[in-house]
Amino acid sequence: MATKVLMITQNFYPEIGSASNRMKNIYQLLQENGYEVTVLTTEASYPNKNLYNNKEFWNDKDLNEAQHIHRVTVKKRKYSLNMISRLLFYLEFTLKMIFFVLFNRGKYDLIFVSSPPIFIGLAGIIAKFRYRAKMVLDIRDLWPDSLKGVGVFNHPPILWFFAKVEKLLYLKSDAIVVNSPIFADHVKNVANIRSEDIIFLPNAARDKEINEDIHQDKQFRAIYTGNIGLAQDVDFLKSLASELNKEKVHLSIVGYGMKREELKQYVTEHKLNYISFISPTTRQECLTLNRQHDVGILALNKKEVFETVLPGKLIDYMTSGLPLIASVSGFSKQLIENNNVGFISESRNPKEIVNHILYLKNHPNIHLEMKFNSISLVKNHFYWEKNIFDLIKLFGRLENSSKKMKSKVTKVEMYE
Repeated sequence: MATKVLMITQNFYPEIGSASNRMKNIYQLLQENGYEVTVLTTEASYPNKNLYNNKEFWNDKDLNEAQHIHRVTVKKRKYSLNMISRLLFYLEFTLKMIFFVLFNRGKYDLIFVSSPPIFIGLAGIIAKFRYRAKMVLDIRDLWPDSLKGVGVFNHPPILWFFAKVEKLLYLKSDAIVVNSPIFADHVKNVANIRSEDIIFLPNAARDKEINEDIHQDKQFRAIYTGNIGLAQDVDFLKSLASELNKEKVHLSIVGYGMKREELKQYVTEHKLNYISFISPTTRQECLTLNRQHDVGILALNKKEVFETVLPGKLIDYMTSGLPLIASVSGFSKQLIENNNVGFISESRNPKEIVNHILYLKNHPNIHLEMKFNSISLVKNHFYWEKNIFDLIKLFGRLENSSKKMKSKVTKVEMYE
């Protein structure tokens, strides 16, 4: 009999972004390996619910027709800076997920719940006891640390409460999956979780996505994809756009998020003709756009919490064979430098970033070497078809533990 898994996640297909892509790949690969997976998620709404009125985002027939994907409806609220609005948004869909768990008559062996937001973990805990199942907590980002990093809910009483919820989730989990190895140290420090109960499962690429067609164009172009929000430094991006325009280097921005229009308005007002904006599009189309460029730009705010993260777009750039020009620190910086897949600007100086781009433009051999290094790194360490077996091994260990426990209970009942 197939092992039954209940996956609880805010983000799922057809939403864009690394969170949705992560959960979609885990769902599909578990299914391919004999698991029966039910998904509990929200209506597609990130970054904008209206975006998914476009049929091009619903481009996976199998997922469109899947019977085990349940979506809770949420009132139309934008992702905003307003603390109360955002809090109500999280609470609403979490409560609806809890109602689903309480009244759903399905039977599950494993609960796989993905955070953030942190509240969704509470639905996972209730599901664990409701179905008498093992719970695996997937941590894609650290709450409440990331909230402090972007200035949302940045009030001591709220952060104190979130820290208590965070610790509760760790303690109630039977195992924890982290998207960055540095998260593991944080989890152990917060809740004294054993190392063997934590595994590293990074965002990764599917085999069909990896770009083997290495070529170099005469016109050297840079690309920035993904969120332009609170975690990104929009003032840095403005300065970078100006510097690139001065050097007549084309920059394509495939962005979305709270600060996108601010950046777009700046480009228009300053007549930066070498900077172009492309509307948010599907992952497949975004990877195609990546391949039409020569370097990928990555930038995060200079906050301590962002030293721990492994951004999804970093993996996507390398999957497309792009060297990285990045304004990052911590784990991402080490990964880029240690594997020779790009250049870092620790000073977060836009002119330094531009100089790195011009250096690669003028040194095609080094540029080509970094392209090969990027693809090799993805194949060796960020490859879903390989990495999924780390999660499957974890599931198998939990299932065996559960069977042994049930066996002991049965033996006790026999002697009573």
